[in-house]
Amino acid sequence: MPKTFLRAEWKKLLMVNYPVDKKLLDPYIPYKTELDLRNNTCYVSLIGFMFLNTKVKNMKIPFHVNFEEVNLRFYVRHNDTKTGEWKRGVVFIKEIVSKPALTFIANSLYKEHYETLPMSHKWITDINSLSIEYSWEKSNFRNSIKIITGTDLFDIENGSEEEFITEHYWGYTKINDSMTSEYGVEHPRWKIYKTTDYKINVNFENTYPKEFGFLSSVKPASVFLAEGSEIEVKEGGMI
Repeated sequence: MPKTFLRAEWKKLLMVNYPVDKKLLDPYIPYKTELDLRNNTCYVSLIGFMFLNTKVKNMKIPFHVNFEEVNLRFYVRHNDTKTGEWKRGVVFIKEIVSKPALTFIANSLYKEHYETLPMSHKWITDINSLSIEYSWEKSNFRNSIKIITGTDLFDIENGSEEEFITEHYWGYTKINDSMTSEYGVEHPRWKIYKTTDYKINVNFENTYPKEFGFLSSVKPASVFLAEGSEIEVKEGGMI
């Protein structure tokens, strides 16, 4: 049984989801994985959320307990021949955080794709609505994603797009053309809020590889807010 590497709370996950051409992701697909599709549709997701009460190997690291993250990810699956299980997971194109130490460790030790940028968030709650916003700055441009929802929580429907986006419990990283790192993430099934409005103001070409620049002018297929929960990230291995 893999040991727990990280414990935290992932809260108020703002998920912006775009259908894309499968060929766009070919260079990023890790070895021994394949694209995971819903109704023959390939998605990338821009996701902002908060890390809270973070512990690495059961220790809180000063100044690295609570922080924002925004990531761009897509969805894959891996056929584990040892167990006969199809593992459904995510691949990160880039993860943005405000903590340089996180970027250094993730990129140098785990071959991830982190970038350190100035970040902020706003959570505003009133009687009838939530307003959740995450922002980051690059090249003197303030990028932001914002959603307004009701305050009631709802179960995610079976077979829905929300279920597809949230129910991936593995992480895969392309090390090279013949090696992939794998790790597990554990959390309960999340609940979501009903979206009433949203605003996306992101220079994708400036923040991400240039081939994703077209997303700046594309309307997302869906935008929703998941409440989140406590999570555990397990120590990984290689495939």
